[in-house]
Amino acid sequence: MTEMSYLDGNMLDGPLRELFAVDLSAATGRCDHCGMVGPMAGLHVFSHAPGLVGRCPNCTEVMLRLVRAPDRAWLDLRGATFLQVPLPLDQARPPLR
Repeated sequence: MTEMSYLDGNMLDGPLRELFAVDLSAATGRCDHCGMVGPMAGLHVFSHAPGLVGRCPNCTEVMLRLVRAPDRAWLDLRGATFLQVPLPLDQARPPLR
């Protein structure tokens, strides 16, 4: 990969907040390529494409892609094996069945 400037993963908060009701910058993810576990805010985010690309800070593989159109969004998390999202304790939970 050529050396390019990137933005801190915290910048994903606004665009992802438009899609989800929780702050995903505080979420933890695991890189599918190298197995590193860390906060989504730690991703190296590149905005030089039609969307946003979040790369693992350890191995630089793509973990997240987000592309927006006026009426929809595409979120690709193929590069992450999981996304653990912290929820507020006072958030109402549906009953388990």
